[in-house]
Amino acid sequence: MAYRVVWSPEAVEDIEAIASYIERDSPWYAKAVVSRIVDTAEIIPQHPELGRMVPEINDKSIRERFVYSYRIIYRVEEERILIATVVHGSRLLEPAITAVEGTKG
Repeated sequence: MAYRVVWSPEAVEDIEAIASYIERDSPWYAKAVVSRIVDTAEIIPQHPELGRMVPEINDKSIRERFVYSYRIIYRVEEERILIATVVHGSRLLEPAITAVEGTKG
């Protein structure tokens, strides 16, 4: 099945916030991290089930891939991969769960 990648508004905001935060110390590193996150997200459709199920959610359709210390959390849907959120691994996922679960449809 051919999936397409769709970014939720929350995930786009997450990427912008990550870039802004890292950019304070290193504009080069900020660009490298964001590029790696985007590149990883763009290849998810090739093997969507390669990412592990998100333990906090325990739903087979919600998975995650790791890039550096960031979690790319996505939902496998019928025709698309929805990138729901991107969070730092040290942060609690609880506030983002509402956004992830709210992305159905």
